[in-house]
Amino acid sequence: MRIDKFLWSIRFYKTRNIAAEEIKKNRVSIGMSAVKSSKEVKEGDTIKIRKNQIDYKIKVIQIPKSRIGAKLVPLHIQDVTDKEQYELLKLRKMSQDYYRNKGEGRPTKKDRREMDDYVGNDIDSDFTDWDDFFGETDNGEENED
Repeated sequence: MRIDKFLWSIRFYKTRNIAAEEIKKNRVSIGMSAVKSSKEVKEGDTIKIRKNQIDYKIKVIQIPKSRIGAKLVPLHIQDVTDKEQYELLKLRKMSQDYYRNKGEGRPTKKDRREMDDYVGNDIDSDFTDWDDFFGETDNGEENED
């Protein structure tokens, strides 16, 4: 089976076209050499894939006939990626959460619209007369509350 079709069939990439593009960018290799999309994959090959800024290594156990379900993937490949690579990915995800937690910092456009709806409805229903709002009466005197 071609390597681009294999990576698509084991659900490593969402489409076969994306798999082919990644292979063109030399992000996929078998052994120590970069490969082309037409390279045939055999059982026992170790494939190195650069994705999400880490290097995955998978060993081919069995070649699937077509695209398989997620639960069947472990029957066809074995993940031999170094533990340090997964820790590196975890650190990167944690550092991205640092920028802005939900509810902190400047409001997003959605937050602002929700605040406008909340505040806008209260003002319209409670204060229809601006003179009453600012504490003035019709005869020019101020209200004392």
